Amino acid sequence: MRIKLFLLLSVLVLCGCGGAEQNMKRGERHLALGEYFDAANEFKQAYSKTPPKERTLRGQRAARQALCFERIGQTQKAIAAYRNVIRYKQDDVQTHLSMARLLLKSGSYKEAAREFQLVLDSLPHDVLAQNGLKSAQMAPQWKKDGSRYTVKRMEMFNSRRADFSPMLCGDEYNQLFFTSTRNEAQGDELSGITGTKNGDIFYSQKDDKGRWQRPQTIESGLNTEFDEGACCFSPDQRVMYLTQCTTDASYPRYAQIMTSNRSDAAWGKPSPLEVSKDTLSSYAHPAVSPDGLWLYFTSDMPGGLGGLDIWRVRLTSSGLGGVENLGEPINTPGNEEFPTFRPNGDLYFSSDGHPGMGGLDIFIAKADNFGRVTLEHPGYPLNSQGDDFGMTFEGLHNRGFFSSNRGDGRGSDHIFSFENPEIIQTVKGWVYEQEAYELPAAQVYMVGSDGTNRKLSVKGDGSFEQEVEPGVEYLFLATCKGFLNHQEELSVVDLGESKEHVLQFPLASITAPVLIDNIFYDFDKATLRPESTIALDELVKMLNDNPHITIELSAHSDCRGSADYNRRLAQRRAESVVNYLIAHGIAADRLTPVGYGEDKPKTIRKKLTEKYAWLKEKDVLSEEFIGKLADKEKQETCHQLNRRTEFRVLRTTYGMFDENGRLKELPKPKPAQQQQAGEDDFFIIN
Repeated sequence: MRIKLFLLLSVLVLCGCGGAEQNMKRGERHLALGEYFDAANEFKQAYSKTPPKERTLRGQRAARQALCFERIGQTQKAIAAYRNVIRYKQDDVQTHLSMARLLLKSGSYKEAAREFQLVLDSLPHDVLAQNGLKSAQMAPQWKKDGSRYTVKRMEMFNSRRADFSPMLCGDEYNQLFFTSTRNEAQGDELSGITGTKNGDIFYSQKDDKGRWQRPQTIESGLNTEFDEGACCFSPDQRVMYLTQCTTDASYPRYAQIMTSNRSDAAWGKPSPLEVSKDTLSSYAHPAVSPDGLWLYFTSDMPGGLGGLDIWRVRLTSSGLGGVENLGEPINTPGNEEFPTFRPNGDLYFSSDGHPGMGGLDIFIAKADNFGRVTLEHPGYPLNSQGDDFGMTFEGLHNRGFFSSNRGDGRGSDHIFSFENPEIIQTVKGWVYEQEAYELPAAQVYMVGSDGTNRKLSVKGDGSFEQEVEPGVEYLFLATCKGFLNHQEELSVVDLGESKEHVLQFPLASITAPVLIDNIFYDFDKATLRPESTIALDELVKMLNDNPHITIELSAHSDCRGSADYNRRLAQRRAESVVNYLIAHGIAADRLTPVGYGEDKPKTIRKKLTEKYAWLKEKDVLSEEFIGKLADKEKQETCHQLNRRTEFRVLRTTYGMFDENGRLKELPKPKPAQQQQAGEDDFFIIN
């Protein structure tokens, strides 16, 4: 598929006669449609039918062969064809530039350097020739020096055909999606572009022991008889962005980006994503930024720096925003393709325009807090003399999978694993409703003393991961519509080893009563026991994190004893908790103590049924319900559940307005990259 994404060249008027001329005409028709494999076969036949004395014609037809072999990645055949172009004196500067780039890709660095120098003698300011010469000079040393990366070919995922653009998915990164032209792909016809079947998206999954299973087809409307591949996922993993190339017998091939929505475990039929009104350009290799705000992609649309460039478009709730070219230093007059993100925000992409080892090399673009971008070449063996591209990461660690055609004589791509044993510290957080389940709709804001200010995406299991830097103090704020905010602080010190910091973000509901767990009183008294202070201090923190709420603090008893006595004892206990909160700085007019006694038995929520399977969601633990239980232990469990301390939110606007009903403080403007988290959230991040 990736071969199709190059610019389609215009048809040249060629001369010839007899069968050779018919081959040339058919070849040009195939070439105009981007069918490089079929065109190469026609040009090869035309060349073989051309008498040796027709030197000019043979040289011209060799040039057409070389172009097509270059497009389908058959490097050695392309080099041989270009040698014939030079032999028959039909060469020009572009011939030697193409020849030099192919020699670089084959690892013939000395000969490549000579060809690049020939180009520079005529075009001293040609950027591709300048960077190509640097590549030929630097690549041998890069290979000699090596790096901390280890690379291994993954035979489990690979076939005899092309397998590329792996993408990890799942909360535990236990699914791998990738593109393949293997025999199991849909359709029966061979592509005129590659000579193989059109690509489909396949996937592999880990078993219970963490072992990858053999790749499987996707049994849904995702794949068609056309080319599908190079996919990525939205942060919540509910939307797949993929590349599709359709077939038209009379029209050139243009790649387009499609979207597929997940329903349960099945991916639906893809629909086009209109990135631009321009229908004569290719749009491919989608990648969503970690914050979910931008879609990056590869395109040859006008306005780039040459070849294929990396662009981006803003993702909004109302559709796509404006399209931007990333410009320098990322894009060059060559080809920049296959953008992908490491979860820490670093952009990985492949380029044949920057100095590299040959073909497409992987580069890393890192931006500082001021938006300045620097590029890094990760060296050998992550990069090779072949095409290296399509990274995917297993979480925040520098390991995962990528694709490369290194060492394959036919130019077919295969999937490799990689790992760089970095020392990193990470934070893993869990956002969930108190007494209930994870909150994938939540958002987490991260602010650091070094100027860090990010919005982090929460995965389907309510978790998020982020790399943190030693010497920095961080503040994390979790928020979700309908829930109170929760804030955690983290001070990171240099440990000299990798470490994962775990933070919990239980969010209290604004609409439902919230249990304050681990509140203990002396028997038959309202005196708080010392072990209650941990839970009460958390309540103090929650009220400080949400300064505009008022709450009702309620105490409940079981149904044993008189109702009047239980209410009086519960009232005194609720007042004991309120007094503790006031003593720790919470304004008294934000707190309303109520002792309900046995009047409001507990209503069971779904999460609790996982611990007590004999209870059902919405069961009310009334005296009548408990009396029907034959098991004394179950009865006692119900009594324990009824003896509880809770709070519920009464207001969310405390202290916000003056006596005239006007806001005391106008909200400060938020940075552009932050979005309103919900109408019940009142917070500012500067």
